[in-house]
Amino acid sequence: MTHAVTLDRRRVAALVIASAIGLALFLWPLWIDAESDLAHSGDAAVMFAVVVAMLIVVLAAEISHDGLDAKALALLGILAALAAALRPLGSGISGFQPMFVVLIIGGRVLGPGFGFALGLVSMFGSALLTGGVGPWLPFQMLGAAWLGMGAGLLPRASGKVEVALLAGYGAVSGILYGFLMNMWFWPFLTSTQEGIGFVPGDSIANNLGRFFVFCLVTSLGFDIPRAIGNVLIISFAGGALLRSLRRVSRKASFDATAVFRSPQALDEEASSIVPTQSDSSDSHAHSSSSASGSEHSNGDP
Repeated sequence: MTHAVTLDRRRVAALVIASAIGLALFLWPLWIDAESDLAHSGDAAVMFAVVVAMLIVVLAAEISHDGLDAKALALLGILAALAAALRPLGSGISGFQPMFVVLIIGGRVLGPGFGFALGLVSMFGSALLTGGVGPWLPFQMLGAAWLGMGAGLLPRASGKVEVALLAGYGAVSGILYGFLMNMWFWPFLTSTQEGIGFVPGDSIANNLGRFFVFCLVTSLGFDIPRAIGNVLIISFAGGALLRSLRRVSRKASFDATAVFRSPQALDEEASSIVPTQSDSSDSHAHSSSSASGSEHSNGDP
């Protein structure tokens, strides 16, 4: 796998910590207590969106600092523009979203760090394109970033096995993405509806049960077409897309290491390859003497 974005220990730690905080913010209805003001405040979603946006800014700065070279940045822009252009094709009542295929293929070929950055940039660009900017955008960006990063963390495979692996991942991630997007705003839509509403302070098991019923009733009709669309596109076009992007990554040589040498070292290396003038003279003299000896040996006594 080509790693277009360099992830050292510091960046990995930043990704893990920020992802853990982001997941806790996604799941805030499960750990908030009944006495907390956040449990009854309509500003909770906005506040959490601001915190998630701050996490995204920190992560983007951390990844881009010495982690993206010019070639990786150019490829990130091309793939993000493609994903953003595909998103309007999936808007509507079906739930089908072809942009996720770009995130999955990009993360698989170019590594988890690139997949994370691709998810962030693609979702942000598509929101500007479609006018979908709001308190939900940071959550969408983080969810798309996880989707791209997860594709880069899948085990090694090749050929049809790899395509089947990515198709299965596309199905699971398509449904999980919908569930995550439901969780952060679920309390504000169902607080007065019996059986599917959020109850502050209730047990995690009871709230999760009501949440799954809510997803089954409201959003599973969107999530399943999204998962099926991912499976179909990856199954039929995944192999060609993987080969094409890998060909581009090989030409870009993201994994190549630059080696800098001093002028003295370069001169010594050149002198060991190109013979000097004295060496050429000695070689010519040796050849002449050999030829002369050969003539004497072939002459009359």
